[in-house]
Amino acid sequence: MSFTSKTIESVTDFIHHYFIWVIVASYFVAALLPGFGVWLREVELGGVALLSNKIDISLPPLMLSLLLFNAGLGVKLKELNELAHRPQVLLGGLLGNLVVPLSFIIGVSLVMTLWHNPKEVQHILVGLALVAAMPIAGSSTAWAQNASGNLALSLGLILLTTLLSPLLTPLVLHTVGFVTTGDYSEDLHEVASTGVVAFLGVWVVLPSLLGLLAQRLVGEARLAQAKSPIKLVNYVILLLLNYSNASLSLPKALSQPDFDFLAILLVIVVALCISAFATGYLIARICRSSRNDMVSLMFGLGMNNNGTGLVLVSVALADHPEVMLPIIFYNLVQHLIASLVDFTMFQRSYTLL
Repeated sequence: MSFTSKTIESVTDFIHHYFIWVIVASYFVAALLPGFGVWLREVELGGVALLSNKIDISLPPLMLSLLLFNAGLGVKLKELNELAHRPQVLLGGLLGNLVVPLSFIIGVSLVMTLWHNPKEVQHILVGLALVAAMPIAGSSTAWAQNASGNLALSLGLILLTTLLSPLLTPLVLHTVGFVTTGDYSEDLHEVASTGVVAFLGVWVVLPSLLGLLAQRLVGEARLAQAKSPIKLVNYVILLLLNYSNASLSLPKALSQPDFDFLAILLVIVVALCISAFATGYLIARICRSSRNDMVSLMFGLGMNNNGTGLVLVSVALADHPEVMLPIIFYNLVQHLIASLVDFTMFQRSYTLL
């Protein structure tokens, strides 16, 4: 192994070990020095016409598509074949990932009628809608793998929710659109009816499929040699996306802090995340699944692709940057709760075994 390869592997391992704190640091930088992040979002690279929609090309969606292309490179199709023998677990995970967050959001909309600021309620509901509408996060496989989970089930959940996102995402956005009000409701319905399918098709589904195709053409052996560089690229892109998206909302939130809003937002986001992890646990118990399946279901249902949600907000809901706050909070909380779940439920049980 060359010096350069060792250096890349060492840097990648360091970022992986301290990833949650690196993300937190990127948010602090966004709050204090947002200029570069705003510039990244404003760079326009033209546009292309797709059916009745015009797709604007900018850096955030391009970075997102590269992430998903790399995710496609890492999917091992042979491992997915075994899921055909137990489709109920995969379908149960898909159903839980759709129904529970939607039910939670509807419940929040009813409870929050008592909140003193109706506009803040809309920010929370729209932000939660974007969390619930996104596919399962690719990072869930890393957590599942570290806890000796069923990697094939993890990959199956990611692939299924990603490929079905042009159908499921509009369904979630329309549903939440009926419990929001005013301009927020109109924006959700408009995004669900027009821009979101083209956006997800071009920037989410297509790169994922191209990644799968590239894997078949290049071969797993050659890709294994580039594993560390690909991971490092993914980390850099994730950090840039988080920093860039946070640059729009965090400076204002911290310069004029509304502590009661931030507190209730944190409580709601933590409750949603715990509900999602708990759903994975219950589905595993109902299906009488193994410990390995439970690991993958919990991390899969608990972790959403918030990078896609943030990019979609920045493209389609740029007039409401405040709705990014619930997504940013959830992005942090899901990793913290994943750490807690991993330590309390799986690392300890694995040690006892």
